[in-house]
Amino acid sequence: MNLNQANILLVEDNPQDAELILRALKKQNLNEHVLVARDGAEALEMIFAPGQEGAGLWENLKVILLDLKLPKVSGLEVLEKIKTEARTKSIPVVVLTSSPEESDIKESYQLGANSYVVKPVEYDNFIQAVAQLGSYWLLLNQTPPD
Repeated sequence: MNLNQANILLVEDNPQDAELILRALKKQNLNEHVLVARDGAEALEMIFAPGQEGAGLWENLKVILLDLKLPKVSGLEVLEKIKTEARTKSIPVVVLTSSPEESDIKESYQLGANSYVVKPVEYDNFIQAVAQLGSYWLLLNQTPPD
């Protein structure tokens, strides 16, 4: 897939969670244009690296699904960078994490998160939650015109 065709960026370092998320999106036929970044640094490089193959990725993204507990660059740092850049601040960012910590929730919203979802532990609930997120952000949500 051409990176500039992606409309979902999944930022997830846990391979099992990434696979479950991709499976849930596939059930909704929403998995064709998903890119996966395995850490915060890779996500930022995909979104912002000028002259790299990820240049312009931000132009077509409809949603970023962002874990908080990431190696190299934390999810909160990624969120802050996305929401402080004029060209990316309108991209919806859904924090999809295992952390129910009030401080993480508060800081995520203060930094501009559009939604905060704690990953359900039970498999069926996890799949259902991700499928609903994908359907909402890709099919129902209206984005501002270019």
